Amino acid sequence: MSPNEDMPDDDAPIDSRSEISARGARRRRIRRRRAAVIAGAVTVALVGVAAVAVARLDANVSTAPIRPSSSSAPAGEEQADAADDGDLNVLLLGSDSRDLSDETFGVGDGTKRSDAMVLAHFAADRSRIDAIQLPRDTLVDLPVCDDLGDGARSAGRGMLNSALNNGPACSVAAVEALTGVRIDHFMELDFEGFERMVDALGGVDVCLPEPLSDGHAQLDLPAGPQVVDGAQALALARTRHALADGSDISRLGHQQMVMSAIVQEATRTDVLTNPVKLYSFLDAATSSTTVDPGLAGIPSLISLATRAAQVPLSQIVFLTMPWEPAPGDANRVVASADAEVVFRAVADDVPIILAGDDTVAAPDRSAPIAVLNGSGVAGLAASVGDEAAALGYTVAVRGNADAAVDVTRLVADAGVESQATAANLAIELGVPLSVEVGETHGVQLLLGADYEALSRETAVEPLPSRPVEATSRGADVDLCAA
Repeated sequence: MSPNEDMPDDDAPIDSRSEISARGARRRRIRRRRAAVIAGAVTVALVGVAAVAVARLDANVSTAPIRPSSSSAPAGEEQADAADDGDLNVLLLGSDSRDLSDETFGVGDGTKRSDAMVLAHFAADRSRIDAIQLPRDTLVDLPVCDDLGDGARSAGRGMLNSALNNGPACSVAAVEALTGVRIDHFMELDFEGFERMVDALGGVDVCLPEPLSDGHAQLDLPAGPQVVDGAQALALARTRHALADGSDISRLGHQQMVMSAIVQEATRTDVLTNPVKLYSFLDAATSSTTVDPGLAGIPSLISLATRAAQVPLSQIVFLTMPWEPAPGDANRVVASADAEVVFRAVADDVPIILAGDDTVAAPDRSAPIAVLNGSGVAGLAASVGDEAAALGYTVAVRGNADAAVDVTRLVADAGVESQATAANLAIELGVPLSVEVGETHGVQLLLGADYEALSRETAVEPLPSRPVEATSRGADVDLCAA
């Protein structure tokens, strides 16, 4: 055999196995190209479907101004974004409007009030959410409301829930005036939207200690644990006549249960991971919702939901605004001194400490305080004393100093309680003062001519609030627990 005997010449036939191998490679390349084309087409189709879905959800949402364009939030603070790292305050408004798609709830007349109001505070460190229910029967000094499409309103004394009749911006202004808290966003939901949201979850679990029946609210539920649909959940949250005293305050406990049930159901099920359920829930949530322009897009609403989902259930607390009967009107309420403590905690983004809660240590404010005015500014001791009292300090004396003084001084006896109280007082009043040890009982704050400038000089990290009495429920609490 010659050396080239096994080497085919250029004109020799190709080996059949090589031909099969080449054809197979070509087929595989064609299949891969087809698979890539199909995958690309499917991806484009899915993206297109998602885009259509998002566009439809976006179209569901109605918007309204949060405040006149010429005005700003309290203290000149800018409106926060749901995805920002700062704290966030969202006003949730349940509208009692009867101008709906059917007349199940009655015939609409163009008016509306807030059937439920919740000030939801999202902590900056994303560790907690405090959801404060504001009783609809709260009497407040309502501020002037510009006409933003629902008519103008003049200032005057009235019920907090009536502000919504002039639009959500009017409710925002009223709540800001009541609480001193900046509102970053609002969400207004009507009866039909609430029902659809609960139904999209497949109903929610509740637990009643006794049967409830209310023909006005179309409510008839037995005692014990049970699953309620949207209509039943709404009736349970709204009923007055099934309760002993038929008051707005009494029904707030049921609202806490229903809100806890919704949170538990949404986090327990696969709503966020199941596209069909997620779309159904978002469609229900957006179809009857009005929000401010900052929440108008689905991405913003998802950012807010994501932020809420990051908070453990044990750190989501629903609490009723501390209240007391309104002077001269036993059927109305006003915010109590404890409510001022709650509102300040929200404004300062510090934990609200509920009476009996030992998970957060309250600062020592136990020593008695004497506030003496040597500044020459009339009424300064009274105003500073009131501010200290609202923070939980015991102000034993408000009066004038023996003589005018230029420099403010903070003096305390040598006791541990007095020294701690004085140091905390300086922090909470926002004044950079060193505590002097002196011959006094408890703490003495001597206000000098420099006090007003001193109190504006520096910003001090707020301390936790004093404990307050409030009806509350944690979102993680067993629904059958009292």
